[in-house]
Amino acid sequence: MLGRTLDDSYPAAIRRDVTTIAVARLSGHALYRYIGPFIAVVARGLDVTVTELGVALTVTGISGLGAPLIGRIVDRITRRAAIAGGLAGVGLGGFLTSVSTGLFWFTVGLLLISTFGMILVVGAGAWIADHVAFERRGRVVGLVETAWALGLLVGVSALGLVTALTSWRWAYAVGATVAIVIAAIAWQRIDGTAGQPNPAPLVADKPPVATAVLRMPRAGWYAVLGVVALVCASEALFVTFGAWLKDDFDVNDAVLAAATFGLGTMELGASTLSSLRTDRWGKERSVIGGALVMMGAAGGLFLLDDWALPGMVFVALFIGCFEFAIVSAIPIAGDLVPGRPARGLALLMASSAIGRAITTIPTTWLYDHHGIGASAILAATWALLAVTLMALRLLAQREA
Repeated sequence: MLGRTLDDSYPAAIRRDVTTIAVARLSGHALYRYIGPFIAVVARGLDVTVTELGVALTVTGISGLGAPLIGRIVDRITRRAAIAGGLAGVGLGGFLTSVSTGLFWFTVGLLLISTFGMILVVGAGAWIADHVAFERRGRVVGLVETAWALGLLVGVSALGLVTALTSWRWAYAVGATVAIVIAAIAWQRIDGTAGQPNPAPLVADKPPVATAVLRMPRAGWYAVLGVVALVCASEALFVTFGAWLKDDFDVNDAVLAAATFGLGTMELGASTLSSLRTDRWGKERSVIGGALVMMGAAGGLFLLDDWALPGMVFVALFIGCFEFAIVSAIPIAGDLVPGRPARGLALLMASSAIGRAITTIPTTWLYDHHGIGASAILAATWALLAVTLMALRLLAQREA
């Protein structure tokens, strides 16, 4: 389906399997992102506080520091093994969380979802980098990254309805079952021989893998740190808005699922816009623009946090602009480490994980003690740092 939006100048493998990759990512993201909007529901089910569950999410985030190792592993196996095996591991983690009897085993389940999810994402990103030149990569990345938005729009919203009808445990079990089934389909469809080095690179003057210099310039580190700040900003609101709606406005699980659906719609629109415009506007400038609007939206939420509908409009704008910014940043990662796209993508994954680990405990603590307005201030501060770092990257590139 997604392949029909690409013309014949894109490789046949991309046009044939881009939908399979996107669906695999969608199912994995649904399980990974479920905890954000439903953190208060799960906390009550486990008989812990939101702050205590925030600690569990931080532990999960710290696991992302192993992403560079995952990049090395993905560079040594086929892309099919990384994508299908990663998704199957996410399903295993989903089953474990569904039957967990306490915070410890729930955290272990989240760790499995996070770790195998990184394998899935890095494998998918490396598959794209294998086949598409950097100058044209933004379009394909944007198409695949609609899976992140659809994971919330379709996946988490559906799991939210399961939660409303049954419980959060059944939601995880249903999501895990779907992930296992799609992993089996992906294993059958994706070319099992595709991997590194790419047998038919699109860029003739790209250095061979064996002679590539495996280090990043200063501009690359600005990009990595910029992504850390961007994810910190997003996490500050994403893990607290659901608790805010429940605590301040007493919404039920079905309404929360509907709110999640609305956020997913915004993210899908942002991913589509990135696919159409990021290559033309410039990847760094797109990140900067998205982060600037995030700052304004966080300020709006701070001013109107006593009003549910206006507040959610600002949350939706904030999340949508984050999606546009992060999708615009992903194509940069494939070229961070010359000749090793999986390692560059793994660095981006590590940056995302570090961002979540840094922010989850402070934002849940701020929310518990001062409300959503404090989390909004934290989000705006991180977004400003992201703008600064990406601007420094542009300056470093001009000086190089």
